[in-house]
Amino acid sequence: MQLTDEKYSIFLRSLCFAAEKHKYQRRKGKNPPPYINHPIKVVEILWQEGSVRDVNVLVGALLHDTIEDTDTSPEEIQLAFGEKVKNIVLEVTNDWRLSKAAMKQKIVDQAPHFSFEAKQIKLADLICNVRDIMNDPPLRWTPTRRLEYVQWAEKVVEGLKGCNEQLEICFEERVTEAKWRINQLYNEY
Repeated sequence: MQLTDEKYSIFLRSLCFAAEKHKYQRRKGKNPPPYINHPIKVVEILWQEGSVRDVNVLVGALLHDTIEDTDTSPEEIQLAFGEKVKNIVLEVTNDWRLSKAAMKQKIVDQAPHFSFEAKQIKLADLICNVRDIMNDPPLRWTPTRRLEYVQWAEKVVEGLKGCNEQLEICFEERVTEAKWRINQLYNEY
């Protein structure tokens, strides 16, 4: 499928928008990269691993953390990128008003009810996060904390099944690798 000039335009506008919104943020880790690298990696996973070509999914992936992590409003996203993209972003936006445990359970509970587009973004986001916690975990994340995240991500993915077989296989491969590496870390202690 060829991207039209209009689709390139919205994609590039969303990339610039996300970069501007996340410009002062960094990811967690020993060597924290600029935060914008995360949504770009999520798009790369969708494109390369999942063969996703739907511009609304790709734009939604670039914007998936803007509402929860920046001063971006849903109305701002709708005005710039349309109602469809706004709705996708809202689906994958975490509710930080809840306790961490309640928020994580809400994600597990809501995952089966996400739209097809949101399911793919959430799956690619989890693939990216599992990779990141294995390669450059947040400071002070013990092997136990890493394993807890991986196990939680597996529960979320149970509710996302059927949205993209290629992404599901990629997730399972990352989880297998993560569990093996976590086991190695336990053996080092």
